Amino acid sequence: MRLPGTRSHLEAETAWCCLLFQGRDFQMHSIHARIRRARRTCELTQAQLASRIGVKRSAVAQWEATGSTSPTVEHLRHLAIVSRVNFEWLSTGRGPVNHSEEGADAAISKDFAQDETESLMLELLRRLPERKRRLACSIVQLLG
Repeated sequence: MRLPGTRSHLEAETAWCCLLFQGRDFQMHSIHARIRRARRTCELTQAQLASRIGVKRSAVAQWEATGSTSPTVEHLRHLAIVSRVNFEWLSTGRGPVNHSEEGADAAISKDFAQDETESLMLELLRRLPERKRRLACSIVQLLG
Protein backbone atom coordinates (compact mmCIF):
# COMPACT_ATOMS: atom_id res chain seq x y z
CA MET A 1 0.00 0.00 0.00
CA ARG A 2 1.42 3.39 -0.99
CA LEU A 3 0.78 6.76 0.52
CA PRO A 4 -0.41 9.50 -1.85
CA GLY A 5 2.50 11.45 -3.28
CA THR A 6 5.12 8.68 -2.87
CA ARG A 7 6.87 7.46 -6.00
CA SER A 8 8.76 4.39 -4.87
CA HIS A 9 8.49 1.50 -2.46
CA LEU A 10 11.30 3.04 -0.37
CA GLU A 11 9.54 6.41 -0.16
CA ALA A 12 6.31 4.69 0.84
CA GLU A 13 8.11 2.61 3.49
CA THR A 14 9.80 5.70 4.88
CA ALA A 15 6.53 7.64 4.90
CA TRP A 16 4.73 4.86 6.78
CA CYS A 17 7.55 4.72 9.33
CA CYS A 18 7.29 8.47 9.83
CA LEU A 19 3.54 8.17 10.37
CA LEU A 20 3.94 5.29 12.81
CA PHE A 21 6.72 6.79 14.88
CA GLN A 22 6.02 10.52 14.48
CA GLY A 23 8.94 12.19 16.19
CA ARG A 24 9.80 9.28 18.47
CA ASP A 25 13.43 8.18 18.72
CA PHE A 26 12.93 4.84 16.97
CA GLN A 27 15.79 2.38 17.18
CA MET A 28 15.93 -0.62 14.88
CA HIS A 29 16.82 -3.43 17.26
CA SER A 30 17.63 -6.07 14.65
CA ILE A 31 20.96 -5.95 12.84
CA HIS A 32 19.21 -7.74 9.98
CA ALA A 33 16.70 -4.88 9.65
CA ARG A 34 19.46 -2.27 9.82
CA ILE A 35 21.43 -4.02 7.07
CA ARG A 36 18.33 -4.16 4.87
CA ARG A 37 17.61 -0.48 5.55
CA ALA A 38 21.19 0.53 4.74
CA ARG A 39 21.08 -1.38 1.45
CA ARG A 40 17.68 0.01 0.44
CA THR A 41 18.65 3.55 1.40
CA CYS A 42 21.52 3.50 -1.08
CA GLU A 43 19.17 1.85 -3.63
CA LEU A 44 21.26 -1.26 -4.22
CA THR A 45 20.08 -4.78 -4.91
CA GLN A 46 21.46 -7.60 -2.81
CA ALA A 47 23.62 -8.62 -5.78
CA GLN A 48 25.00 -5.10 -6.25
CA LEU A 49 25.83 -4.74 -2.57
CA ALA A 50 27.44 -8.18 -2.50
CA SER A 51 29.61 -7.27 -5.49
CA ARG A 52 30.81 -4.04 -3.85
CA ILE A 53 31.60 -5.78 -0.56
CA GLY A 54 33.19 -8.84 -2.17
CA VAL A 55 30.74 -11.54 -1.05
CA LYS A 56 28.03 -13.61 -2.73
CA ARG A 57 24.46 -12.39 -2.98
CA SER A 58 23.38 -15.26 -0.74
CA ALA A 59 25.56 -13.84 2.07
CA VAL A 60 23.71 -10.51 1.91
CA ALA A 61 20.38 -12.37 1.84
CA GLN A 62 21.41 -14.28 4.98
CA TRP A 63 22.49 -11.08 6.74
CA GLU A 64 19.05 -9.56 6.05
CA ALA A 65 17.12 -12.66 7.13
CA THR A 66 15.90 -12.58 10.74
CA GLY A 67 17.42 -15.38 12.78
CA SER A 68 20.15 -16.04 10.24
CA THR A 69 23.89 -15.33 10.19
CA SER A 70 25.40 -11.90 10.82
CA PRO A 71 28.31 -10.38 8.90
CA THR A 72 31.82 -10.09 10.25
CA VAL A 73 33.04 -6.75 11.56
CA GLU A 74 35.07 -6.33 8.37
CA HIS A 75 31.98 -6.87 6.21
CA LEU A 76 29.99 -4.46 8.41
CA ARG A 77 32.74 -1.88 7.92
CA HIS A 78 32.55 -2.29 4.13
CA LEU A 79 28.76 -2.14 4.24
CA ALA A 80 28.89 1.11 6.25
CA ILE A 81 31.28 2.62 3.71
CA VAL A 82 29.28 1.52 0.66
CA SER A 83 25.91 2.56 2.08
CA ARG A 84 27.27 5.69 3.80
CA VAL A 85 25.70 4.91 7.17
CA ASN A 86 27.21 5.26 10.60
CA PHE A 87 29.11 2.10 11.56
CA GLU A 88 27.95 2.34 15.18
CA TRP A 89 24.31 2.53 14.12
CA LEU A 90 24.72 -0.35 11.69
CA SER A 91 26.42 -2.63 14.20
CA THR A 92 24.55 -1.70 17.39
CA GLY A 93 21.50 0.40 16.52
CA ARG A 94 22.83 3.33 18.58
CA GLY A 95 23.71 6.78 17.31
CA PRO A 96 22.59 8.58 14.18
CA VAL A 97 21.88 6.54 11.05
CA ASN A 98 23.82 8.79 8.69
CA HIS A 99 27.03 10.65 9.31
CA SER A 100 25.40 13.70 7.76
CA GLU A 101 23.30 13.87 10.94
CA GLU A 102 26.46 14.56 12.91
CA GLY A 103 28.49 16.30 10.18
CA ALA A 104 31.06 13.54 9.57
CA ASP A 105 31.92 11.45 6.54
CA ALA A 106 31.28 7.74 6.19
CA ALA A 107 33.73 5.31 7.79
CA ILE A 108 37.18 5.60 6.25
CA SER A 109 39.09 2.35 6.00
CA LYS A 110 42.47 3.90 6.82
CA ASP A 111 41.15 4.69 10.32
CA PHE A 112 40.89 1.00 11.19
CA ALA A 113 43.64 -1.51 11.95
CA GLN A 114 44.32 -3.66 8.91
CA ASP A 115 46.35 -6.38 10.65
CA GLU A 116 47.41 -7.59 14.11
CA THR A 117 50.48 -5.32 14.26
CA GLU A 118 48.43 -2.19 13.56
CA SER A 119 45.82 -3.33 16.07
CA LEU A 120 48.51 -3.74 18.75
CA MET A 121 50.01 -0.33 17.91
CA LEU A 122 46.59 1.35 18.22
CA GLU A 123 45.91 -0.38 21.52
CA LEU A 124 49.28 0.68 22.95
CA LEU A 125 48.98 4.21 21.57
CA ARG A 126 45.53 4.67 23.13
CA ARG A 127 46.95 3.84 26.56
CA LEU A 128 49.45 6.71 26.39
CA PRO A 129 48.78 10.24 27.61
CA GLU A 130 48.34 12.82 24.82
CA ARG A 131 51.92 14.20 25.07
CA LYS A 132 53.43 10.73 24.71
CA ARG A 133 51.06 9.93 21.82
CA ARG A 134 52.43 12.88 19.87
CA LEU A 135 55.99 11.74 20.64
CA ALA A 136 55.18 8.18 19.50
CA CYS A 137 53.72 9.53 16.24
CA SER A 138 56.89 11.57 15.65
CA ILE A 139 59.02 8.45 16.18
CA VAL A 140 56.93 6.40 13.75
CA GLN A 141 57.16 9.21 11.17
CA LEU A 142 60.96 9.18 11.49
CA LEU A 143 60.98 5.41 10.93
CA GLY A 144 58.83 5.72 7.78
